[in-house]
Amino acid sequence: MLGLYIHIPFCKSRCIYCNFYSTTYGHDVMEAYVDALCQELTHVTHQPLPLQTIYFGGGTPSQLHPVLLQRLLLYIYKVYDVADDAEVTIECNPDDITSSYVAAITQPSSPINRVSMGVQTFSDQRLQWLHRRHTSQQVQQAVEHLRQAGIKNISIDLMFGFPGETLADWECDILQAISLQPEHISAYSLMIEEGTPLYEMMSRREKRGERRQGSEGSSEDVSDELSREMYETLIDRLTAAGYEHYEISNFARPSFRSRHNSSYWNDTSYLGIGAAAHSYDGCKRWWNVADVKTYIENLRKGISVIEGQETIDTLTHYNDRITTALRTREGISLQSFTETFPEHFYHYLIANAEPHLKRGALAITNGCLHLTRAGLFVSDDIMSDLIQLPS
Repeated sequence: MLGLYIHIPFCKSRCIYCNFYSTTYGHDVMEAYVDALCQELTHVTHQPLPLQTIYFGGGTPSQLHPVLLQRLLLYIYKVYDVADDAEVTIECNPDDITSSYVAAITQPSSPINRVSMGVQTFSDQRLQWLHRRHTSQQVQQAVEHLRQAGIKNISIDLMFGFPGETLADWECDILQAISLQPEHISAYSLMIEEGTPLYEMMSRREKRGERRQGSEGSSEDVSDELSREMYETLIDRLTAAGYEHYEISNFARPSFRSRHNSSYWNDTSYLGIGAAAHSYDGCKRWWNVADVKTYIENLRKGISVIEGQETIDTLTHYNDRITTALRTREGISLQSFTETFPEHFYHYLIANAEPHLKRGALAITNGCLHLTRAGLFVSDDIMSDLIQLPS
């Protein structure tokens, strides 16, 4: 399986929590950017196997004019062999999904068959606090437009752990998401990451000695205990509604797992195209310059847009497998692990997993080491124990 990721970094406005590379440049830059993407697609090494997944991420890919999107898709299909049943995903903001936009991206010549929407919450107050552009009503309208156009694979992103959010607030969000009957739901705890406007805002308040103000006007942060209750409620409600909990933060109807994202967790090669995009071929990782104008200019001049690369040695590969495969429902295949890594890595893994196996945070089922329900919330600590540091 081989996936192609295309980074579309354009946003109409920046959300306060986002740490992905994005910009608010206009349409003129978008046209030049698509030209540059086509140039990079021409020069990047092609694989003998057909593409199984294509993923437009961002940024906000739905800010790209449908004409430019269609041009880019046509070029991808021109220079690559693409499987007939390829999963082709585009990330969208709900307010961008108008009837006219959906008609444009689902025309007969378009291969797009999956749409991923950043919903985050159904509270308009929390959406405003996040600086999201859409309203909860627009989410409902977007789903209706997509269904009417024949899109049968819709994914929505949710977020929990807002300052001042209650368990009842979160449960309301979950139930509203279920009512839309999407095929896939991703849910993440709100992270206050360095370099984001949210981090700066919280830092300034702390320096002034203020308590953090939440989206609903509360002055209390979400405790670890409440965060755990929210996560447990998420699992209970979604699994009861028929969703498979197949990765720490991801739930899907049967046969609707994200094939593209699964390639990241399953150690599969992927190509990343565009500013700040990352690629992996099993032996090395490389990433492009995180600046749209530099990216465009370099390709115009025939200069490489690769900013850096990393050779994947055995130790790095081992640690990568711990932090990716262990996120999945299946976990780590011990047979595959012993075939891939020297014997001492296997002994190190089992020895350090033993305490977690004894307390029920890890288990071995059908030859696979995996997290249990009890281990999901402390997965970072478990992975940290299993990672091997350089000697």
